[in-house]
Amino acid sequence: MGINTPPISPQQYEVLHGGGAEAAEIAKQRLSRRRFLRRSMLAVFGLSATASVAGSLYFMYPNLAGQFGADLTVGKITDFPGAQPKDFALGQAGVFYIQAAKTYLVHLAPGTQFLLSGSDLADQLSSESFVKGVDGSHWVALYQRCVHLGCTYAYRADCASFKCPCHGSHYNVDGEYLDGPAPRSADRFAMSFSGIDVIVSTGTINNTVPHPDASTRLLAPPPEVCV
Repeated sequence: MGINTPPISPQQYEVLHGGGAEAAEIAKQRLSRRRFLRRSMLAVFGLSATASVAGSLYFMYPNLAGQFGADLTVGKITDFPGAQPKDFALGQAGVFYIQAAKTYLVHLAPGTQFLLSGSDLADQLSSESFVKGVDGSHWVALYQRCVHLGCTYAYRADCASFKCPCHGSHYNVDGEYLDGPAPRSADRFAMSFSGIDVIVSTGTINNTVPHPDASTRLLAPPPEVCV
C-alpha cells in the first residue's frame, strides 16, 4: 500500500468490494485524505524551497545599511577642517582616517595650488572623484587598500604623503601615484554632502585612475624623501 493511501479496516474492505452508497462514501473519504496528504507534502516542499531561495538571496544581496559597502555618514563638514598639503596633520587638518569607511578623507583648503587650470583642472578633478565644497575647497575619499597587493597604506607626516609598509607603493596626498610597484593611483570612493553631513559611498569605487603624467598630475610631489 502506497504512502498516500490510508489503511482501511477489514469491515471497510468488505463494504468497498460490495459496492453501494456506503462504499462510495468510504472511497470519497480515502480520496480526501490522499489529497490532504499530497497537498501537505507539497506545502512543506514549497516552504523549504522558499527558505532556501531567501537564504541564497541574503548571501548574494545582504542588507548593508550602515556597514562597509553602503553609503556612510562619516561626520559633519565642520569635523574635517581643510588645509594646504604642507599643513596636513592626521586627524586634525587636511587628512582624516575613517575606520568604518576604510577611508582617508582628504580636504584640500581653498587656494590649494594645483598644477592644472581651467577645464583641464575641472576634468581631472572629476575623473579622480574629487568633490568641490561650497567654499571652493576640494574633497576626496581615498580607499585605504593599496592597489599593489592589498595592504593598508598609511599617512606619513614625515614625508607628507601616503606610503605602503609592505612593498613601498607611494601616493601623494590626493591619492595620485608617486613611486613604487602600484600599477595605478590609489582607488577612491564616491562621496557627497547632504546638508552639513559628509557621505562616503563605500559601494561605489573608482579604480581607474592611472599613473599621472605632466598633463594629468594635480599636485606637485612633496619635497621630502619617503623611505
